[in-house]
Amino acid sequence: MPRALIIEDETTARADLCAKLAAHPDITILAEAATLRSAQALLARTDYDLVFLDIHLVGGNAFDLVPDVRPEARIVFVTAYDTYALRAFEINALDYLLKPVAPARLAEALRRLAAAPATSAEATAELPRGPALRLDDTVYLRSGLRARFAPVADISVIAARDNYSEVQLASGTKIFLRKSLKAWEDTLPATHFMRVHRTQIVNLARVLRYKRDPDEHTLLYLEGAAEPVSASRDRWSDLRERLSAIRRTA
Repeated sequence: MPRALIIEDETTARADLCAKLAAHPDITILAEAATLRSAQALLARTDYDLVFLDIHLVGGNAFDLVPDVRPEARIVFVTAYDTYALRAFEINALDYLLKPVAPARLAEALRRLAAAPATSAEATAELPRGPALRLDDTVYLRSGLRARFAPVADISVIAARDNYSEVQLASGTKIFLRKSLKAWEDTLPATHFMRVHRTQIVNLARVLRYKRDPDEHTLLYLEGAAEPVSASRDRWSDLRERLSAIRRTA
């Protein structure tokens, strides 16, 4: 039975959400918070599975609280504003709900929760696949208790690490995530991202130069990457064409 926290600074909005959750007896509401400080204390608990998180709070906002959410829990963002960040939340959170919360949308969010694989620290199952990303999207990157938002265009290289992946940004920052290379390949924009090796995806727009040796091995040098990425020989033809296309449109 999922156990939920409600973090919402508007008394009427909290009451409204609680009333609508009453139609879903399988959801247990453990506690509520209205301010950033009280929310941080709640999020330190270890017994919740779901957080209904308002974006605008007294003392801060949802961006400040995301790193405090336990890694095993899922987030449903709640907002009165259809802003630029909304698409990022839709792609990376379990769901988002617009105020006033519509019962049908709440039911859909809870169906997504029921369909989602377990996210315990030991689990290696994939999170549900989100909508396809665009190059101008912002992606939410969470690793344990650390989280950040980054433009998709700033991703340089993604390397496979078993069922995990290491995302390297053009700035040189690295983030280790519980997400497979296949899941990234399915959602990243194919116009710019290519799987050049079974263990690596690169952003072709971030390729600074490449080098071919007499044995037809290709090394790609990318922004933010200390070491070059080796491309498979059987992908060279497609890689060359796509690099040329990227440079023509740059």
